[in-house]
Amino acid sequence: MKTTRFYVIIAAFLFTAVSCVENSQKYKAAVAERDSLATEKLMLDSSYNQTLALLNDIETGFAEITQTEKQMKLNLQSVEGPKVNRRQLIAAQMSAIKQGIEQNKARITELEQLASKNGKINAMLTATIKRLQTQMEEKGLQIKSLQAELDQKNIKITELTTTVTQQSKSIAEQSRSIEEQQQALEKQESTIKQQDTEMNAVWYCIATPKELKAAKIITDGGLFQSKKVLSSEFDNSMFAQVDQRSAVSIPTYSKKVKILSQHPVNSYTLVTGEDKNLTIEITDPARFWSVSKYLVVQK
Repeated sequence: MKTTRFYVIIAAFLFTAVSCVENSQKYKAAVAERDSLATEKLMLDSSYNQTLALLNDIETGFAEITQTEKQMKLNLQSVEGPKVNRRQLIAAQMSAIKQGIEQNKARITELEQLASKNGKINAMLTATIKRLQTQMEEKGLQIKSLQAELDQKNIKITELTTTVTQQSKSIAEQSRSIEEQQQALEKQESTIKQQDTEMNAVWYCIATPKELKAAKIITDGGLFQSKKVLSSEFDNSMFAQVDQRSAVSIPTYSKKVKILSQHPVNSYTLVTGEDKNLTIEITDPARFWSVSKYLVVQK
């Protein structure tokens, strides 16, 4: 019984002591400091993770910019070649590079702000930020140089396009001029050919007296007049047209003929064939047709 009372008294004493400690200012300050340290640790961990993430994004951004820049330089080397449509690809790559630079600038600014909030910028982080800023400035200068080169290429391409357009226009004008000259030449040749045909055109008619009279190719003369050949009203359809240069042999298909039109006697001969039919052989075409362009033969 006495032992039990002893333990009860000890427990009450300890409870009172603990209660007094928990209510003391030192204890409360210690707990507050512990909680503050824990919170600060969490904030530091979060800030550290954010810093690492930003650094990783910035380095990745620089790598992407550099890769795009290399591809763009390769495309710039062949932009004046046959694949002029590369200009669109180059423009897209330049846009991507500029966008990447702006994103990296924003990330570096965010990194500075994050370090300032932390209030404990160490020397290594400060050096890293400065290095990134310097790298960003250098990259900006490189992009300006690329932009200048691209502008120069565009100027050359524009000049080349203008030259090609002018040459195409000149060729088109020359082609049109040649075509007009060709048409004029063809027209002239056609006119000359027609004139040549007309100049060398001659006609002949071989018919019976009755047919010749009916066509008014010959008309009876008066009592003291001979027959008139080729009156003003004769039927031209009775005549066949030939070229005096090639028509040097005219078959009559008759054994007896009489040439009624006027032609020099020594410019032709009558040749009897195996079938006894006569053929007019013109020995001197120019003289034969010099008096009359119409040959009238009565059979």
